[in-house]
Amino acid sequence: MSLQKDVMDAMKTAMKEKKASDLEALRAVKSALLMAQTETGSKKELSEDEEIKLLQKLVKQRKDSAAIYQEQGRADLADPELEQAAVIERFLPAQLSADEVAAVVDDVIADTGASSMADMGKVMGEANKRLAGQADGKTIAAIVKQRLSN
Repeated sequence: MSLQKDVMDAMKTAMKEKKASDLEALRAVKSALLMAQTETGSKKELSEDEEIKLLQKLVKQRKDSAAIYQEQGRADLADPELEQAAVIERFLPAQLSADEVAAVVDDVIADTGASSMADMGKVMGEANKRLAGQADGKTIAAIVKQRLSN
């Protein structure tokens, strides 16, 4: 429930400061949290992992939209999407650098005994567990591919 409280506090601040972009992003987070909670018909609490996955999904959606807008030369539409992604990212745990992710991936490869691309699924599963909320799945996949293709 702490995430919902944090989002509500941030919404109040955004309203007072008249930050429309922040408010739009925070409302999207609040809506997604409520939808996830009531999805099963009961008002169960979301686990921290579920909250992080939800926030990551919202950030990814905005970044993907921004990338599409930029490809089409529509910076006027891309900029608000990136601003909203930045607002949502404030609620995520600190992201690891590529070097830190690579170190964890190397540990996973050593622990699982992976040696080829055939083992990518096994490595990705374990790496995603260890790096939950701390790294983007695309980044993890790129590093795993690089390490297993050598």
